Amino acid sequence: MEQLFAFIAQSRNFILFVLLEVLCFYFIINTNNYWSASFFNTSNRYAAQMLAWSNTAHEYTNLRQVNSDLAAENLRLRTQLTARQQERSLLSPPLYKADSIFATRFEFTVGKVINNTTTLANNYLTIDKGTADGVKPGMGVISPTGVVGRVRFCNEHFSVITSILHSEFRVSARLVRSNEIGTARWMGSDPTRMDLLDISRYKPVSKGDSVVTSDQNSVFPPGILIGRVRSIGVQANQTFHDLTIDLSTNFGNLSYVYIVQNNLAAEQSQLEKQVENEK
Repeated sequence: MEQLFAFIAQSRNFILFVLLEVLCFYFIINTNNYWSASFFNTSNRYAAQMLAWSNTAHEYTNLRQVNSDLAAENLRLRTQLTARQQERSLLSPPLYKADSIFATRFEFTVGKVINNTTTLANNYLTIDKGTADGVKPGMGVISPTGVVGRVRFCNEHFSVITSILHSEFRVSARLVRSNEIGTARWMGSDPTRMDLLDISRYKPVSKGDSVVTSDQNSVFPPGILIGRVRSIGVQANQTFHDLTIDLSTNFGNLSYVYIVQNNLAAEQSQLEKQVENEK
């Protein structure tokens, strides 16, 4: 306290000067219309700028919650869209309509990516969902923009996903315009591109054509985007197109994914194994 009084005593002239300046400024603002208007316009401008900065900082701190809410909303919309697509497939006869069990066979669970590799020959992802959330090995994984991979290992709270950027990953794919079915495979170099195999060179293929998951797999719902045709080539003495596609999923900034559960996968697999055993 003594130090405070000593400081005030030493600085009394400066403190008095500041108080008189403030008093003069107050009288000028309140007795002169021009300076009064100028002061309030300037103060309002700076106050608005400070408020904008405050709102920007507040929005930035809430981005995690906003992203989580968007992922949940996308989950709801994805479930509805898949059910509609299963109910009336684009390749089905006009009068065909699937029963309600088949149309709703796919369910989705939101997961957050907590680890991701893109530079290896065999890449993996780790998500924060495991067996406690109903996740099992073999389930497909997609993003809001396309195919991501397949669950390989999981414990109670985490799962490791075999990325589509994996030398052994294959997915049955379909060209939207021509309805031709082939196999999408990553060749291990560019994490933004894949090759599309087994498309006959005698079938028409267009650059920019969408490549989606086909009906011939039980892991992914049909119609999930994989990418778009980037280049078309034909090697000598080959019967298939040499196709390269640009992946629709950007693995460099992947944040949220959806784990796909096919409720009829076990039933389908059991029946198919029974047929194979009889051969």
